[in-house]
Amino acid sequence: MHDFTPVTVSRRSSLEERQFALTQIYRQVLERQLYMAERQSVAALEKDFLTDKIGVRRFLKQFACTDIYRNQYYDKLSNVKFMEVCFKHFLGRAIADHQEMKAYNEILLKQGCGGFVTAILDSEEYRKAFGCFTVPYPREQTCYRSPEVFLESKFLNEEHFGQRGHSIPTMYWRQLGLLCRNGVCRRPEAHNAVTANAVDREGTNTIETLLHLLKPDDVGKAKALLTQLSAEEREALLALR
Repeated sequence: MHDFTPVTVSRRSSLEERQFALTQIYRQVLERQLYMAERQSVAALEKDFLTDKIGVRRFLKQFACTDIYRNQYYDKLSNVKFMEVCFKHFLGRAIADHQEMKAYNEILLKQGCGGFVTAILDSEEYRKAFGCFTVPYPREQTCYRSPEVFLESKFLNEEHFGQRGHSIPTMYWRQLGLLCRNGVCRRPEAHNAVTANAVDREGTNTIETLLHLLKPDDVGKAKALLTQLSAEEREALLALR
């Protein structure tokens, strides 16, 4: 994980301290600083934060609904990848398991981007980890649910946006044995010689479950990837259920 000192603001924070906190917010949540052309659209929001009218958590709720955040993440990613990225940005960890993914997917489908992020920021976990005034950061937990969660959080917090593609979340590409680099997921060279067998009914149902979580414009790409899986990779996919 990253070596990182948490940044917290308070009523006593100076303007310089709040400006530094704002820089850290963008580094964590946007994974970059604002472009000059973007600043005007969030000028009022930044002013409210810098003048102590709102704290970190309120700023994040409003920023997640801006065109800046939506255009960079929500509009470009599959639903499942967007959820994973939001967990990285706002909770500093990967999604724990498929049950958590499905639960938050329902929120995203019913309440949209803003409601989804609000659910994360209003969660008990967020409150205990960051409160209202600490900038979220990659967390090293004292106890992980499983070795998989530890590895997935490590991979996720260390990758740059788009480094491992825009559709398949970490828990899938790891368990499927895919190599995801430079924005593309491929089968390892060792599997290239394996001839893909027909997908049985159970495998088809599992694949369709994954495809259902993806946005419509990503389904074609996902199907193209999944039809290339070897027998071993399809068995791994079945184990995700």
